[in-house]
Amino acid sequence: MAAQVRTPTARSCERCGRAERWDDDCETWQLDRDGTEKRVGNPHCLHEWDINGTFNPVVEDDA
Repeated sequence: MAAQVRTPTARSCERCGRAERWDDDCETWQLDRDGTEKRVGNPHCLHEWDINGTFNPVVEDDA
């Protein structure tokens, strides 16, 4: 049984609400949208990303 490591695909700032998603084509984080509005938050925020221990990067492979 081999373990695989996965990466998060979305994140949001707990302070200002900025939301981003991972773009595989650009290989970088891109602003998320709420309909047609970009969820930019505060451009001067130091961004406290919602990383709190609930995301588990290790996936057990049952093969």
